[in-house]
Amino acid sequence: MTPVLSVSGLSKRYGDFQALKDVSLEVAAGELVAVLGPSGSGKSTLFRCISGLTEPDSGLIELDGTAVCGPGGDMLRQARGRIGVVFQQFNLVGRRSAIGNVMTAALPELPIWRVATGIYPVVMMDKAEAALASVGLTEQRDQRADTLSGGQQQRVAIARALMQDSRILLADEPVASLDPDTARLVLALMHELARSRGLGILCTLHQPELAAEFADRTMVMRNGRLAS
Repeated sequence: MTPVLSVSGLSKRYGDFQALKDVSLEVAAGELVAVLGPSGSGKSTLFRCISGLTEPDSGLIELDGTAVCGPGGDMLRQARGRIGVVFQQFNLVGRRSAIGNVMTAALPELPIWRVATGIYPVVMMDKAEAALASVGLTEQRDQRADTLSGGQQQRVAIARALMQDSRILLADEPVASLDPDTARLVLALMHELARSRGLGILCTLHQPELAAEFADRTMVMRNGRLAS
């Protein structure tokens, strides 16, 4: 079976600093893989390369068997659009409602007049509402994001990734700013979504006990190298 995400021989250097050194990994559909490691070990650079924010110096990144690093193009952009990212600080627009933040995932597909007026196609609104329902936030649909709890905001961010039909979800320290109980609820949700949707999840964590509890596999990054 072709893995959802395959990374082979990934390397990245910033000047004299080698941030990634021949990193390889795979994530299967329905699997949550945790990457542990101290700050500066290369985890963030790995995620930036996979998400397309940083171009690696060498190596191959494939999504469902299609290469997603290299020169730009329609196929590359389409594949990149299926990589969802969840950040430690949520990256929501505070004045927007929960549903409005989820809808931002669809904005690149919409004409400017719809974005300006906020009049979205019914099929997209239904999809956004289904994404919110899948993370348990139906009742918070119209609530401003900056009035939601930290755990609720992170669930909105996850729903936004679901809205873009992500095949792989990159979760960069998604529970670092949450209290222990809320952190477990968010990771439990991510684990369940991986199973129910066939979603591959690659998640960086600082807490080995959470990785042991929720991850199907755990890898450790040190000095730009990855080990299982």
